[in-house]
Amino acid sequence: ASVNRGCSLITRAGGADVRIMRDGMTRAPVFAARDVAHAREVVAWVEGHTEEIREAAESTTKHGEFLSATAYVAGTSVFVRLEFDTKDAMGMNMVTIASQKVGEVIERETGAHLVALSGNMCTDKKPAAINLIQGRGKTVVAGVRLTETMVADLLKTDAEALAEVNYRKNLVGSARAASFGFNAHAANVIAAIFIACGQDAAHVVEGSSAITTVDRVSGGVYVSVTLPSLPVGTVGGGTSIDTQRECLAMLGVAGGGDPPGVHAKAFAEIVAAGVLAGELSLLGALAAQHLARAHQDHGRG
Repeated sequence: ASVNRGCSLITRAGGADVRIMRDGMTRAPVFAARDVAHAREVVAWVEGHTEEIREAAESTTKHGEFLSATAYVAGTSVFVRLEFDTKDAMGMNMVTIASQKVGEVIERETGAHLVALSGNMCTDKKPAAINLIQGRGKTVVAGVRLTETMVADLLKTDAEALAEVNYRKNLVGSARAASFGFNAHAANVIAAIFIACGQDAAHVVEGSSAITTVDRVSGGVYVSVTLPSLPVGTVGGGTSIDTQRECLAMLGVAGGGDPPGVHAKAFAEIVAAGVLAGELSLLGALAAQHLARAHQDHGRG
């Protein structure tokens, strides 16, 4: 009911603007160098042999496209964060297989030992600053402009109160808690859509690192959500289960798109718009002091 209220508000405002800012799935093998000097040599090799890495990676897939390789060093450990455009697939299988091939090439050419195919700088299924800053999967931003009248009619509060709740709760409160999630409840919406549409539910933790902003503008507010790390796909994995595929079909994004990648991007935009709707409604309930009453009236336990 709460998200539906947010959707009604967005619809009344003429819809949300949603854009994909970045798109790249990552895997980061970790190598052991002999010493610090050798670690630097490994980094230099990675930086100077992009085409060899591309050739190795793309030899394993008909659909994936190699984007970049970035090396990081901690003592004698060298992490190579490989990034791929996985089109309509979420892509973890694709990038893992490609990374194995790349890892073997780096090991052969540099003498560094491939210790683990995933060295946790990917970073998969864990909250991580690198995902928040550099992105993983889709980086999506959604926004909507609301007038004072819209806020009053549907949220039963005003623009000033909405902005203050967001500032003190989502920004100051999250900063004081050292949280990566500067939002009200993005994970609720992401989890619901992921389960319904056959996504990897363990990736909700990455999607939850979202940032909600409420800017005061002339006559109202501009509200936005930024999801830096949203791993989604419309082919492969749970998307092939009948019920989950039906849900994707209802959204018009089931299966592969033409050109490849458009369905996964559109799905990511839908998720972001849903998160925006959820944020609007909960912030409104908090600003109007309605949250406890809503739980009392509609709660199940």
